[in-house]
Amino acid sequence: MQALELLKNFKKRFEPQLEVYFAEKLRQAGEIDPVAEEAVEMIKDYTLSGGKRIRPAMMYFGFLAAGGQDGEKILKVSMSMELLHSFLLIHDDIIDKDASRHGVATIHERYKKIGKKYSLAKDSEHFGNSMAIISGDMAASMACDIIFNSEFSAETIVRVLDKLQKIVFVTIPGEMIDVIMSHAGEGTEEQILKMHEGKTARYTFEGPLHLGALLAGADEAMLRNFSAYALPLGKAFQIKDDILGVFGNEKKLGKPVGSDIIEGKQTLLLLKALENGSREQKKAIKSYLENQNVFEKEIEDFRRIVKDTGSLEYSENLAKKFVSESLAALEKIDFKNRDAKEFLAGIAEYIISREV
Repeated sequence: MQALELLKNFKKRFEPQLEVYFAEKLRQAGEIDPVAEEAVEMIKDYTLSGGKRIRPAMMYFGFLAAGGQDGEKILKVSMSMELLHSFLLIHDDIIDKDASRHGVATIHERYKKIGKKYSLAKDSEHFGNSMAIISGDMAASMACDIIFNSEFSAETIVRVLDKLQKIVFVTIPGEMIDVIMSHAGEGTEEQILKMHEGKTARYTFEGPLHLGALLAGADEAMLRNFSAYALPLGKAFQIKDDILGVFGNEKKLGKPVGSDIIEGKQTLLLLKALENGSREQKKAIKSYLENQNVFEKEIEDFRRIVKDTGSLEYSENLAKKFVSESLAALEKIDFKNRDAKEFLAGIAEYIISREV
């Protein structure tokens, strides 16, 4: 697929920029205190450990779509989205109690081990969470730092920094809805889709596209058209992500398969299985949600129930519907760059074709 090739080529050019940036931040942190240097080193390892770089790529191709010219300055400023991503993920890992991501220990887990060395009598888990929260805040400051020191005009930088804060502002309620539903142990389809819009669509697709387009001087009409493409795509992406979280490959996923079940995460898969399941199936699902030691047998049982109740088919069909809406919205965008259109169309199609 041409879009994946474009993403691969972008990543090849983008990642060396990240390496250079982190080398400079490590130097700066080393002049402050060893604890600051240690935190930057962890953020570096975490950020460079994996990921498709879809968010900075969206920013880059949003810039080209609006008429911006390819060059180092857009590659450099697109790093801001990857640091924003790290900021949100570091905090999300604490909330979800995830021990690893992309095959490396999460930052709160790394600090937990350090906490145990300091004092066995103290709460090392609280220490780990506290230090990871602060590290996430540091990553957020880096995202702003990259934009503030970019090679664009002062007026453009102010507009983009303002947009960055708005992206965070609309993303956080999505995380809040997720936490509330997980603790309540229930949610509606409307709430789940609202969560997907806030937690995924706003900062994975809409936000980066808006940032890139603003850097190229796009008008409000183009931003609205990007939103019409991005918001349904983000919902499709998260629905597919939740499917992969149950049916996917752990190595490709970057976190343990079945972790959503253990966490009691409210997904469309779970909702529809509970709505359509028999009394025995509902009882089985609830027993898995209440068990912190879910093994392969329980995961296989859950998969079978999700298929038998039609939940998997329903979720896949809804994701396809959202992707169709996204592709239709692309036709209204006045693209200034052919690769940008190819990338956005191809990524939409790739999202629903990802292997289960």
